[in-house]
Amino acid sequence: MLRLWICLRLSSLPLEVFRPNWSTELAVAVLDRERVHMASPLAIAAGVKPAMRRGGVQTIAPQTILFDRDGCAELAALKRVTMAMLQFSPNVTASEEAAVLVDISTTLRLFGGVRKLRQRMLAAVRAMGFNPVAGCAPTAEGAWLLARSGGGTALSMPTLVRALVGMPVAILPAARPFDEWLDGLGCRTLGDLRRLPRAGLQRRCGAAILEALDRAHAEAPEVFEWVEAPPSFDAAVDLPDRIENAESALAYIRGLLVQMVGWLTARHLAIKRFAVELCHERGRAAIAPTKIEIALAEPNWHEEHLVRLLKERLTRLTVEAPMIAVAVSAIETEPVAPPSDSLFPEPGGTPADHARLLELLVARLGADHVRQPCLRADYRPEVANSWQPATDKPPSATLPSGLPRPVWLLSKPMPLIERDHRPFYGSPLRIVSPPERIESGWWGGQLVTRDYFVAEAKDHTCYWIFQERMGSRESDAARWYLHGLFG
Repeated sequence: MLRLWICLRLSSLPLEVFRPNWSTELAVAVLDRERVHMASPLAIAAGVKPAMRRGGVQTIAPQTILFDRDGCAELAALKRVTMAMLQFSPNVTASEEAAVLVDISTTLRLFGGVRKLRQRMLAAVRAMGFNPVAGCAPTAEGAWLLARSGGGTALSMPTLVRALVGMPVAILPAARPFDEWLDGLGCRTLGDLRRLPRAGLQRRCGAAILEALDRAHAEAPEVFEWVEAPPSFDAAVDLPDRIENAESALAYIRGLLVQMVGWLTARHLAIKRFAVELCHERGRAAIAPTKIEIALAEPNWHEEHLVRLLKERLTRLTVEAPMIAVAVSAIETEPVAPPSDSLFPEPGGTPADHARLLELLVARLGADHVRQPCLRADYRPEVANSWQPATDKPPSATLPSGLPRPVWLLSKPMPLIERDHRPFYGSPLRIVSPPERIESGWWGGQLVTRDYFVAEAKDHTCYWIFQERMGSRESDAARWYLHGLFG
């Protein structure tokens, strides 16, 4: 089976590591050993060019902001993107020059084809704050070369070969040390390089050039060490500036959520509860991080839903001090449940849709304002029927089987009058069920001794009434009470 690869090259990685928005807003240049490694569009327009020395940049474009290249920051950013790509394929690996290789051969049908999958991958990387360039080819080396040359798609080997022929020799890392010598031979493209005698080329330049060309043309095997997701997820990222508004940090937290979605997919898990930390100033004036814990009614692993819940929480949050970093950690996860095997969908939405609606309401209104009925193991109706936050897991309790229960229970029993020794509520009530005796609550000092009945009115409406047994109250007279209505 012919394999298909997508290479995502983070063309603005060094700039994005420092300031995600500076590549378009300011003239910025990143220096590697005192020479320009990469520059923003405004810096290039001012005359800054790759390999230019620091002094030259300061002379022709003094407004350019200079940074020294941070290899550790670049490597950490590349690892974040690599982890995020695990949501699209289990076979992901990091490559040279800030690139990520993804084997999409087995996931094309799942995501609806190459075009849709490529769009989703690019959107995920952009959500993390980077500017990717994608190349798609039947070989990993070919996809990398397409991405390095500015992007492109070649779904077959003949198309890839035609695309490689016209690429400059310097695009191949192994050929760059010999660029001047090859240019003297008139060898300026990869097509020219392929036509040179292999033995002579290997003797003068080594085997690395031929091996790279053979891998790109599917004439040599490609061996990779795939990325593995760790057993737990904790990720953090520093903010470019001190941010005072919690909602403004959403873009950076979203990048961490995209990374967490990749981790969840690779581990076949769904998130049940996760935490977000907004870190403040360190040192003597250190302030404890602002922690946000989000609990989901149903396990989920979709980025859009997690971002929506987080946005609702951040809009209602006021931070005490400016933020300098954000962090996300997975607290509670569950294995992904298999899809439903029912032939017909449930009317009115699935349980997962209902759970997502509850989570959104909780995030917007607060956990104390969205509640669900909760059944407790107690025979007293007013105790057994209670309410709890919608995100809490209800206790396992069941009602006595075979006994009638009304659909509407009054918050407080209503005393009934008697006429002709019968309870009266709009009309005389006729008892239509045997008694249900409840004696409970003595251990808490709230003894209940009642006999419950189903009573029918003249218009055939049914009520749930009870009679207090004699001696249960200060008075010796037994009284009737209305406690529930049947539908």
